Amino acid sequence: MAVVATGFFDGVHLGHRAVLDRMVTEARNRGTESVVVTFWPHPRNVLQQDADTLRLLNSLSEKRALCLAAGADCFEVLPFSRDFARLTAEGFVREYLRNRFDADTLVLGHDHRLGCDPFPNPEAMAKALRSAGVEPVFVDDCTAPGGRNVSSTLIRRLLAEGKVSDAASLLGYGYPLTGVVVAGAKIGRKIGYPTANMSLYEPLKLIPAGGVYIVRAEVLGRTFRGICNIGHRPTLDDGRGRTIETHLLDFNEDIYGLDITVTFLERLRDEQKFASLKELSLQLAEDEKAARNFDGY
Repeated sequence: MAVVATGFFDGVHLGHRAVLDRMVTEARNRGTESVVVTFWPHPRNVLQQDADTLRLLNSLSEKRALCLAAGADCFEVLPFSRDFARLTAEGFVREYLRNRFDADTLVLGHDHRLGCDPFPNPEAMAKALRSAGVEPVFVDDCTAPGGRNVSSTLIRRLLAEGKVSDAASLLGYGYPLTGVVVAGAKIGRKIGYPTANMSLYEPLKLIPAGGVYIVRAEVLGRTFRGICNIGHRPTLDDGRGRTIETHLLDFNEDIYGLDITVTFLERLRDEQKFASLKELSLQLAEDEKAARNFDGY
C-alpha cells in the first residue's frame, strides 16, 4: 500500500511542502511508500483556459527534483488530456490511485480538486474517497504574511512584479531559471562586463519582470555571484528582443553551449537607457558593488 499526494504542484511552494511533509510522515509511520502523482502538461494549457498567457514556476525536471528532495519515495507523471479531464473522482481514485499506485491514503489540501466532480466541501470529498477505499488526510492551508494563502498564482504575480525575494519567501527557495549559454552581441566584454546570455530549456517557464537583479549562478559545477539583466537592452537598441544575460563576478571562461542556472535573490533596479556605454559601465560598477556586498547568498 502507499500514501499518495496528487496535484500539479507548480512551484512546490511552502503550501505544497506542508502536504508533502505530511505524506512522508504518514508513509514512514505506516512503513509504506510515499508517492507524488502529478500531471503534465498543465491542465489550463490543455483546456485552453489561458494557454497563451500561463507561465510555469517549474519545469518538470525541477518539480521532480524538489518533490524527491522533500522526501517522496516516488514521483509519477500522468499525461493530462481532455479525456483525462473528464474522469470523475471515483474513476480517478479507482483507476489510478487504487489500481495503479496501490494507494490507501490520500494527503491533500482543503482546496484540492479531485476529478471533474464539483465537491461542495471537504466533507463531501472525504465521503467519496472513503467509498472508493482511500482514506483522506487533510492539511491546513499555509498562509503568507498578510494572511493570504500561499499559492502558485500569488507567487507568479510577485515574480511578474520583480519581487523575487518575496516570491522566495513563499517558495522556500530562490527562484531559478535554467538554460544553455548562447552567443550574444559581445558588447559587455568591450566595457569590462562580459555576460552569459541564456536560452531557457523550458519555454513556458515564467521570467521575472524586466530589470537588474543580484543572482547566484551555477555553471561548470561551481557557484558564482552575479548580476542579471532581463530586458531589451535600451542603451544598445539592437532589436534583439528580450534577453536574459548574467555577468558572473570573478569569472572569465568560455562557457558557450553549457548549462547555466541563475537563481534570483534581489532586484536592484529597473532597466535603464544610458546616454553612452561609459555611463552604462559606471552603473554596472555600482550594481557589481551591491552584488558583492549582498549577504543573502
